Amino acid sequence: MNYAEDYLSFLVHFHGTRDYFECHEILEEYWKETAPKERDSHWVGLIQIAVALYHDRRGNKKGAARTLSKALSNLHHKKAELLELGLDPERLSKLLEDTHERMLSQKPYESINLPIADQGLIEICRTICLQEGYIWGADSDMANSSIVDKHLMRDRSDVISERARQLSLRKTRKEDRP
Repeated sequence: MNYAEDYLSFLVHFHGTRDYFECHEILEEYWKETAPKERDSHWVGLIQIAVALYHDRRGNKKGAARTLSKALSNLHHKKAELLELGLDPERLSKLLEDTHERMLSQKPYESINLPIADQGLIEICRTICLQEGYIWGADSDMANSSIVDKHLMRDRSDVISERARQLSLRKTRKEDRP
């Protein structure tokens, strides 16, 4: 089967680096290019899994459980799409339910592996991991702040600047009203 490069990259980061923030970024861009109006897209469900695990690893159990619940709900009726992505929908559902229960029980974070049914897809991802120097299926490095706290380290100056610009525009419009 032929898989999108962004999806392969998502899987490599999900299982090779455990950089869930990067997983979110990769698939969000892909989703916005392929199905931006579909808020219940299977891509959104996969993004939600990565976001939930990012929160879980940082100790935000409430946010993690809430986000994973959304992913479960989203992916519940996406069996055909998940099969096309080489995933086992039944095993994925069970894995996410168990992970959700662990989060609700306030148990410590655990790395998970998505149940990939396509052996060829696993081999492609393992090869990419090997080329990139990642270990496929390794547990998350909890001491690596560059992945655990990635959102704190990114440059948000463009976002902050745009927010200030929008606020200024709103103020100007308000002042111009009679």
